[in-house]
Amino acid sequence: MTSPINTLWERAGQAVKPRPAGHAVKPRPGAAAARRPPAVLRGSSWLPWMFLAPALLFAAVFKFIPMVEGIRMSLYKVQPFLGNEWVGLQNYATVLTDQRFLDALGHTLVLGVGQTVGALVVGFGLALLLEGQARSLWVLRTAVFLPVVTAVAVIGEVWRILYFPTDAGFVNQILATFGLGPFSFLSSPDSALGSVMAVGIWSGAPYDMVIILAGLAGIDRTLYEAAAVDGVNRRQRLRHIVLPGLRPALTVVLTLAAIRGLRIFTEVYVLTGGGPAGSTEVWMTRVYSLGFERNDLGVASAASMLLLFVTALLTIAVRLITRRREA
Repeated sequence: MTSPINTLWERAGQAVKPRPAGHAVKPRPGAAAARRPPAVLRGSSWLPWMFLAPALLFAAVFKFIPMVEGIRMSLYKVQPFLGNEWVGLQNYATVLTDQRFLDALGHTLVLGVGQTVGALVVGFGLALLLEGQARSLWVLRTAVFLPVVTAVAVIGEVWRILYFPTDAGFVNQILATFGLGPFSFLSSPDSALGSVMAVGIWSGAPYDMVIILAGLAGIDRTLYEAAAVDGVNRRQRLRHIVLPGLRPALTVVLTLAAIRGLRIFTEVYVLTGGGPAGSTEVWMTRVYSLGFERNDLGVASAASMLLLFVTALLTIAVRLITRRREA
Protein backbone atom coordinates (compact mmCIF):
# COMPACT_ATOMS: atom_id res chain seq x y z
CA MET A 1 0.00 0.00 0.00
CA THR A 2 1.37 3.37 -1.02
CA SER A 3 1.68 5.90 1.72
CA PRO A 4 0.34 9.45 1.29
CA ILE A 5 3.87 10.84 1.56
CA ASN A 6 5.14 8.71 -1.36
CA THR A 7 2.16 9.80 -3.41
CA LEU A 8 3.03 13.48 -2.82
CA TRP A 9 6.66 12.89 -3.88
CA GLU A 10 5.54 11.20 -7.10
CA ARG A 11 3.22 14.08 -7.96
CA ALA A 12 5.99 16.61 -7.28
CA GLY A 13 8.34 14.72 -9.58
CA GLN A 14 5.77 14.69 -12.33
CA ALA A 15 5.25 18.47 -11.93
CA VAL A 16 8.93 19.28 -12.51
CA LYS A 17 9.50 16.65 -15.23
CA PRO A 18 11.02 18.38 -18.32
CA ARG A 19 8.72 18.68 -21.29
CA PRO A 20 9.75 17.06 -24.58
CA ALA A 21 11.35 19.21 -27.31
CA GLY A 22 8.92 21.09 -29.47
CA HIS A 23 6.26 21.03 -26.83
CA ALA A 24 4.63 24.46 -26.70
CA VAL A 25 3.25 25.90 -23.52
CA LYS A 26 -0.28 27.08 -24.01
CA PRO A 27 -0.80 30.54 -22.55
CA ARG A 28 -3.59 31.15 -20.18
CA PRO A 29 -6.67 32.65 -21.79
CA GLY A 30 -6.49 36.46 -21.66
CA ALA A 31 -2.80 36.60 -20.56
CA ALA A 32 -1.49 37.94 -23.90
CA ALA A 33 -4.33 40.44 -24.14
CA ALA A 34 -3.51 41.68 -20.65
CA ARG A 35 0.12 42.37 -21.62
CA ARG A 36 -0.66 44.19 -24.86
CA PRO A 37 -1.41 47.94 -24.77
CA PRO A 38 -4.90 49.07 -25.71
CA ALA A 39 -5.70 49.02 -29.40
CA VAL A 40 -6.07 52.82 -29.47
CA LEU A 41 -2.42 53.23 -28.37
CA ARG A 42 -0.83 50.54 -30.58
CA GLY A 43 0.91 52.04 -33.62
CA SER A 44 -0.39 55.55 -32.90
CA SER A 45 1.86 58.07 -34.65
CA TRP A 46 -0.19 60.93 -33.22
CA LEU A 47 0.51 60.04 -29.58
CA PRO A 48 3.72 62.17 -29.28
CA TRP A 49 1.89 65.10 -30.87
CA MET A 50 -0.80 64.82 -28.21
CA PHE A 51 1.82 65.48 -25.52
CA LEU A 52 3.34 68.32 -27.57
CA ALA A 53 -0.02 69.94 -28.27
CA PRO A 54 -0.12 72.30 -25.21
CA ALA A 55 3.38 73.67 -25.91
CA LEU A 56 2.65 74.02 -29.62
CA LEU A 57 -0.60 75.83 -28.85
CA PHE A 58 1.14 78.36 -26.61
CA ALA A 59 3.92 78.83 -29.17
CA ALA A 60 1.39 79.40 -31.94
CA VAL A 61 -0.72 81.89 -29.98
CA PHE A 62 2.10 83.90 -28.41
CA LYS A 63 4.91 83.54 -30.96
CA PHE A 64 4.14 82.36 -34.47
CA ILE A 65 0.80 84.12 -35.03
CA PRO A 66 2.19 87.47 -33.74
CA MET A 67 5.25 86.92 -35.97
CA VAL A 68 3.07 86.51 -39.06
CA GLU A 69 1.00 89.52 -38.02
CA GLY A 70 4.19 91.55 -37.61
CA ILE A 71 5.29 90.66 -41.14
CA ARG A 72 1.88 91.77 -42.46
CA MET A 73 1.90 95.03 -40.49
CA SER A 74 5.41 95.88 -41.73
CA LEU A 75 3.96 96.27 -45.24
CA TYR A 76 1.21 98.69 -44.20
CA LYS A 77 0.86 102.13 -42.76
CA VAL A 78 -1.12 101.11 -39.70
CA GLN A 79 -3.97 103.50 -38.93
CA PRO A 80 -6.27 102.29 -36.16
CA PHE A 81 -9.95 103.01 -36.83
CA LEU A 82 -9.08 104.51 -40.25
CA GLY A 83 -7.96 101.43 -42.13
CA ASN A 84 -4.46 100.29 -42.98
CA GLU A 85 -2.78 101.64 -46.11
CA TRP A 86 -0.52 99.43 -48.22
CA VAL A 87 2.99 100.92 -48.52
CA GLY A 88 5.03 97.87 -49.50
CA LEU A 89 8.71 98.16 -48.52
CA GLN A 90 8.47 101.85 -47.65
CA ASN A 91 8.59 101.09 -43.90
CA TYR A 92 11.84 99.17 -44.36
CA ALA A 93 13.32 102.08 -46.31
CA THR A 94 12.30 104.43 -43.52
CA VAL A 95 14.08 102.30 -40.95
CA LEU A 96 17.28 101.98 -42.97
CA THR A 97 17.47 105.73 -43.66
CA ASP A 98 16.49 106.97 -40.18
CA GLN A 99 19.54 108.43 -38.43
CA ARG A 100 18.24 107.55 -34.98
CA PHE A 101 17.87 103.93 -36.04
CA LEU A 102 21.43 103.96 -37.39
CA ASP A 103 22.72 105.43 -34.12
CA ALA A 104 20.71 102.83 -32.19
CA LEU A 105 22.25 100.11 -34.35
CA GLY A 106 25.73 101.35 -33.46
CA HIS A 107 24.91 101.35 -29.74
CA THR A 108 23.41 97.85 -30.06
CA LEU A 109 26.55 96.49 -31.72
CA VAL A 110 28.81 98.10 -29.12
CA LEU A 111 26.75 96.70 -26.27
CA GLY A 112 26.43 93.30 -27.94
CA VAL A 113 30.15 92.89 -28.58
CA GLY A 114 31.16 94.31 -25.21
CA GLN A 115 28.73 92.22 -23.20
CA THR A 116 29.49 89.07 -25.21
CA VAL A 117 33.25 89.31 -24.79
CA GLY A 118 33.08 90.55 -21.20
CA ALA A 119 30.59 87.91 -20.05
CA LEU A 120 32.59 85.19 -21.82
CA VAL A 121 35.85 86.19 -20.14
CA VAL A 122 34.29 86.57 -16.69
CA GLY A 123 32.25 83.38 -17.07
CA PHE A 124 35.34 81.45 -18.18
CA GLY A 125 37.27 82.68 -15.16
CA LEU A 126 34.43 81.77 -12.81
CA ALA A 127 34.15 78.31 -14.38
CA LEU A 128 37.86 77.65 -13.84
CA LEU A 129 37.62 78.83 -10.22
CA LEU A 130 34.46 76.87 -9.39
CA GLU A 131 35.24 73.63 -11.20
CA GLY A 132 35.17 70.57 -8.95
CA GLN A 133 32.93 68.24 -6.96
CA ALA A 134 33.22 69.75 -3.46
CA ARG A 135 29.92 70.59 -1.76
CA SER A 136 31.09 74.11 -0.95
CA LEU A 137 31.57 74.74 -4.67
CA TRP A 138 27.93 73.86 -5.30
CA VAL A 139 26.89 76.54 -2.78
CA LEU A 140 29.14 79.11 -4.44
CA ARG A 141 27.84 78.21 -7.89
CA THR A 142 24.27 78.70 -6.71
CA ALA A 143 25.13 82.09 -5.25
CA VAL A 144 26.93 83.18 -8.42
CA PHE A 145 24.04 81.95 -10.61
CA LEU A 146 21.40 84.04 -8.80
CA PRO A 147 21.54 87.01 -11.26
CA VAL A 148 20.40 84.68 -14.06
CA VAL A 149 17.18 83.65 -12.29
CA THR A 150 16.43 87.19 -11.09
CA ALA A 151 14.08 89.31 -13.18
CA VAL A 152 15.98 91.67 -15.48
CA ALA A 153 13.77 94.57 -14.44
CA VAL A 154 14.69 93.99 -10.80
CA ILE A 155 18.38 93.84 -11.69
CA GLY A 156 18.11 97.11 -13.61
CA GLU A 157 16.33 98.86 -10.76
CA VAL A 158 18.87 97.66 -8.19
CA TRP A 159 21.80 98.80 -10.31
CA ARG A 160 20.14 102.14 -10.98
CA ILE A 161 20.15 102.71 -7.22
CA LEU A 162 23.74 101.47 -6.89
CA TYR A 163 24.79 103.90 -9.64
CA PHE A 164 23.37 106.91 -7.79
CA PRO A 165 25.54 109.76 -9.14
CA THR A 166 26.48 111.46 -5.86
CA ASP A 167 28.80 110.77 -2.94
CA ALA A 168 25.93 108.88 -1.26
CA GLY A 169 25.78 106.31 -4.08
CA PHE A 170 26.95 102.82 -3.16
CA VAL A 171 29.42 102.43 -6.04
CA ASN A 172 30.75 105.96 -5.53
CA GLN A 173 31.30 105.24 -1.84
CA ILE A 174 33.40 102.18 -2.74
CA LEU A 175 35.39 104.16 -5.30
CA ALA A 176 35.92 106.96 -2.77
CA THR A 177 37.97 104.57 -0.61
CA PHE A 178 40.47 104.43 -3.51
CA GLY A 179 40.40 108.18 -3.98
CA LEU A 180 38.19 108.03 -7.07
CA GLY A 181 34.90 109.64 -8.02
CA PRO A 182 32.22 110.57 -7.71
CA PHE A 183 31.15 109.54 -11.22
CA SER A 184 27.90 110.30 -13.00
CA PHE A 185 27.51 106.79 -14.46
CA LEU A 186 24.02 106.79 -16.00
CA SER A 187 23.61 110.59 -15.98
CA SER A 188 26.45 111.34 -18.40
CA PRO A 189 26.39 110.54 -22.14
CA ASP A 190 30.08 109.63 -21.93
CA SER A 191 29.69 106.90 -19.28
CA ALA A 192 26.07 105.74 -19.61
CA LEU A 193 26.72 103.13 -22.31
CA GLY A 194 29.68 101.65 -20.42
CA SER A 195 27.65 101.49 -17.21
CA VAL A 196 24.86 99.60 -18.96
CA MET A 197 27.46 97.24 -20.46
CA ALA A 198 28.87 96.49 -16.99
CA VAL A 199 25.40 95.47 -15.77
CA GLY A 200 24.97 93.18 -18.80
CA ILE A 201 28.32 91.52 -18.13
CA TRP A 202 27.46 91.03 -14.46
CA SER A 203 24.12 89.38 -15.27
CA GLY A 204 25.31 87.34 -18.28
CA ALA A 205 28.58 85.91 -16.97
CA PRO A 206 26.96 83.30 -14.63
CA TYR A 207 24.94 81.90 -17.54
CA ASP A 208 28.11 81.49 -19.60
CA MET A 209 29.81 79.97 -16.55
CA VAL A 210 27.27 77.12 -16.36
CA ILE A 211 27.70 76.21 -20.03
CA ILE A 212 31.49 76.32 -19.75
CA LEU A 213 31.36 74.17 -16.61
CA ALA A 214 29.41 71.57 -18.58
CA GLY A 215 32.09 71.72 -21.27
CA LEU A 216 34.88 71.31 -18.69
CA ALA A 217 33.13 68.24 -17.28
CA GLY A 218 33.24 66.63 -20.72
CA ILE A 219 37.04 66.90 -21.10
CA ASP A 220 38.84 63.59 -20.59
CA ARG A 221 40.70 63.70 -17.26
CA THR A 222 43.42 61.40 -18.55
CA LEU A 223 44.62 64.27 -20.73
CA TYR A 224 45.36 66.28 -17.58
CA GLU A 225 47.24 63.35 -16.08
CA ALA A 226 49.29 62.84 -19.23
CA ALA A 227 50.06 66.56 -19.37
CA ALA A 228 51.22 66.51 -15.73
CA VAL A 229 53.54 63.57 -16.48
CA ASP A 230 55.00 65.44 -19.47
CA GLY A 231 55.65 68.52 -17.32
CA VAL A 232 53.12 70.80 -19.05
CA ASN A 233 52.52 74.07 -17.21
CA ARG A 234 49.11 75.65 -16.63
CA ARG A 235 49.26 78.02 -19.57
CA GLN A 236 50.11 75.22 -21.99
CA ARG A 237 47.41 72.98 -20.53
CA LEU A 238 44.88 75.80 -20.92
CA ARG A 239 45.88 76.41 -24.53
CA HIS A 240 46.27 72.84 -25.81
CA ILE A 241 43.72 70.90 -23.71
CA VAL A 242 41.07 73.15 -22.17
CA LEU A 243 40.35 75.53 -25.06
CA PRO A 244 40.13 72.82 -27.76
CA GLY A 245 37.90 70.75 -25.49
CA LEU A 246 35.63 73.74 -24.87
CA ARG A 247 35.13 74.57 -28.56
CA PRO A 248 31.53 73.21 -28.74
CA ALA A 249 30.56 74.95 -25.47
CA LEU A 250 32.14 78.23 -26.56
CA THR A 251 30.23 78.06 -29.84
CA VAL A 252 26.95 77.75 -27.95
CA VAL A 253 27.92 80.57 -25.60
CA LEU A 254 28.87 82.93 -28.42
CA THR A 255 25.68 82.18 -30.38
CA LEU A 256 23.37 82.75 -27.42
CA ALA A 257 25.30 85.82 -26.26
CA ALA A 258 25.15 87.39 -29.72
CA ILE A 259 21.39 86.85 -29.94
CA ARG A 260 20.96 88.20 -26.42
CA GLY A 261 23.07 91.25 -27.26
CA LEU A 262 21.06 92.12 -30.37
CA ARG A 263 17.77 91.84 -28.49
CA ILE A 264 18.82 93.85 -25.45
CA PHE A 265 15.99 96.02 -24.19
CA THR A 266 14.95 95.64 -20.55
CA GLU A 267 18.27 96.65 -18.98
CA VAL A 268 18.51 99.79 -21.10
CA TYR A 269 14.86 100.70 -20.64
CA VAL A 270 14.99 100.38 -16.85
CA LEU A 271 18.41 101.97 -16.37
CA THR A 272 18.31 104.89 -18.78
CA GLY A 273 15.26 104.64 -21.04
CA GLY A 274 17.61 105.30 -23.96
CA GLY A 275 19.07 108.50 -22.53
CA PRO A 276 20.74 110.72 -21.71
CA ALA A 277 20.47 112.49 -25.08
CA GLY A 278 20.00 109.15 -26.85
CA SER A 279 23.47 107.93 -25.87
CA THR A 280 22.15 104.50 -24.83
CA GLU A 281 19.28 104.13 -27.27
CA VAL A 282 19.41 100.65 -28.80
CA TRP A 283 17.40 99.03 -31.58
CA MET A 284 14.64 97.67 -29.36
CA THR A 285 14.15 100.87 -27.36
CA ARG A 286 13.75 102.72 -30.66
CA VAL A 287 11.20 100.14 -31.80
CA TYR A 288 9.35 100.51 -28.49
CA SER A 289 9.22 104.30 -28.70
CA LEU A 290 7.91 104.18 -32.27
CA GLY A 291 5.34 101.47 -31.67
CA PHE A 292 3.95 102.37 -28.25
CA GLU A 293 4.69 106.08 -27.87
CA ARG A 294 4.23 107.40 -31.43
CA ASN A 295 1.84 104.63 -32.58
CA ASP A 296 3.85 104.14 -35.77
CA LEU A 297 3.27 100.40 -35.72
CA GLY A 298 4.16 99.82 -39.37
CA VAL A 299 7.71 101.17 -39.07
CA ALA A 300 8.14 99.47 -35.69
CA SER A 301 7.08 96.13 -37.20
CA ALA A 302 9.52 96.60 -40.09
CA ALA A 303 12.35 97.27 -37.64
CA SER A 304 11.41 94.15 -35.67
CA MET A 305 11.42 92.02 -38.83
CA LEU A 306 14.86 93.34 -39.76
CA LEU A 307 16.13 92.39 -36.32
CA LEU A 308 14.60 88.93 -36.70
CA PHE A 309 16.29 88.52 -40.08
CA VAL A 310 19.70 89.58 -38.76
CA THR A 311 19.37 87.27 -35.75
CA ALA A 312 18.44 84.29 -37.91
CA LEU A 313 21.26 85.08 -40.36
CA LEU A 314 23.77 85.30 -37.50
CA THR A 315 22.61 81.99 -36.02
CA ILE A 316 22.84 80.21 -39.38
CA ALA A 317 26.31 81.67 -40.04
CA VAL A 318 27.61 80.47 -36.67
CA ARG A 319 26.21 76.99 -37.25
CA LEU A 320 27.78 76.77 -40.72
CA ILE A 321 31.17 77.89 -39.40
CA THR A 322 30.94 75.36 -36.57
CA ARG A 323 30.08 72.48 -38.91
CA ARG A 324 32.91 73.42 -41.26
CA ARG A 325 35.41 73.38 -38.41
CA GLU A 326 34.10 70.06 -37.16
CA ALA A 327 34.35 68.58 -40.65
